[in-house]
Amino acid sequence: MDYWIAGFLVLTAGVLLLSWLWFRLTNSKTRDEDKQEESEKKKGMIPKGSLGWPVIGETLTFIACGYSSRPVSFMDKRKSLYGKVFKTNIIGTPIIISTDAEVNKVVLQNHGNTFVPAYPKSITELLGENSILSINGAHQKRLHTLISAFLRSPHLKERITRDIEASVALTLASWSQLPLVHVQDEIKKMTFEILVKLLMSISPGEDLNILKLEFQEFIKGLICIPIKFPGTRLHKSLKAKERLIKIVQKVVEERQVTTTEMPNSPANDAVDVLLRDVNDGGCSDKQSHPLDFISGKIVEMMIPGEETMPTAMTLAVKFLSDNPVALAKLVEENMEMKRRKLESGKEYGWSDYMSLSFTQNVINETLRMANIINGVWRKALKDVEIKGYLIPKGWCVLASFISVHMDEDIYENPYQFDPWRWDRINGTANSNICFTPFGGGQRLCPGLELSKLEISIFLHQLVTRFSWTAEKDEIVSFPTVKMKRRLPIRVTPVERTSPISVEDH
Repeated sequence: MDYWIAGFLVLTAGVLLLSWLWFRLTNSKTRDEDKQEESEKKKGMIPKGSLGWPVIGETLTFIACGYSSRPVSFMDKRKSLYGKVFKTNIIGTPIIISTDAEVNKVVLQNHGNTFVPAYPKSITELLGENSILSINGAHQKRLHTLISAFLRSPHLKERITRDIEASVALTLASWSQLPLVHVQDEIKKMTFEILVKLLMSISPGEDLNILKLEFQEFIKGLICIPIKFPGTRLHKSLKAKERLIKIVQKVVEERQVTTTEMPNSPANDAVDVLLRDVNDGGCSDKQSHPLDFISGKIVEMMIPGEETMPTAMTLAVKFLSDNPVALAKLVEENMEMKRRKLESGKEYGWSDYMSLSFTQNVINETLRMANIINGVWRKALKDVEIKGYLIPKGWCVLASFISVHMDEDIYENPYQFDPWRWDRINGTANSNICFTPFGGGQRLCPGLELSKLEISIFLHQLVTRFSWTAEKDEIVSFPTVKMKRRLPIRVTPVERTSPISVEDH
């Protein structure tokens, strides 16, 4: 009986607590809300919208749309109800979502003093407060400039072109020996090897294999429940990060000796670049633990090799498999360049790959439809008014790239893979603000051109050396973009001497 009474009291207390919370959430006004109303009267209006259910908001609907064939449907429905900028509640956080390209541009460009990065707690816990994603101001600008200058250097361009060609050739050669190729898995291996060589000059072997295993364990914790108890996903990933840092730090320590002995030699990788910056007295906050700083940044730079690049390449194969006319045009263009190079006996250069106009169209169209980075989260440091919309201080704003990329008012038939559209779009007034697969503003991806080069080389070797048939597969967009079955294909080596017809694939 005593247990029954105790249980009844606990249940009653729980009901009363939930009722009180419901009352507070639906009827009472906090001081912050009063301030927001005053701000609305003085400035613009907080966008219309719905905050959904108490606590969870519209999170479940947001996730469900992410798993559907049209993840942008969450934005589209609310855009039709409330306009291009609206408020909602995701994961218990009131946010403003912008599907307006002009508003997104302002959010991306007004950085540091107006907006700061805002990411899920699991990401900030795993990467730390001083990660590349979180740092602002002069520190972020300096690091961005250093890496951008390195990636644009003629010395690197020539060498990295040869390195990518060799890695792609080796990977594709192994495909011909496999009865079934899971494109997503195979490309992940290849892009990780290329990136690690660019960052630390580590070639394939035992060291790379160990690094890859630890990195895979580390990256699993980027999107997870942010609880650090032993045995949880986040705890395991944090331990993997510690082991990763030790591996990278060993490389940095060995390189520090070489850099000191030959300070004027060209930088061969990102470790060299960061070491020289520290030795030259870069930012003062790095000097107390410079090796930790460099090792941490190298680990963070490895993340694109796991998601962004392999996903873009995989989806390019997917879209081309479904569009034989576009594939035939791609083969024709690349075969023409291959014939010219065979006749001249000259090596391919960075500019050769980037001059393949239809190939670049295919890459742009893949990035537009893939939406690997579907938006960026920012937090307002003060009340901000953009185009009559008020973003209150402390609120998060999601600048939705996917909504712009799939907007039928901007892109005709947005769900149709149409590389030719870029011949019509390029040079138009809004082409830059309406196409942001690599972000924008001060945080525009410094590896943008390198990424396009890598995809270009992969597509060139693939379509001039192989034909393939793809099994049925579908794209999943949550929590990250990937193929549900990892895109299984069967490849056949070919010796092409002429363009293919649309029936060849």
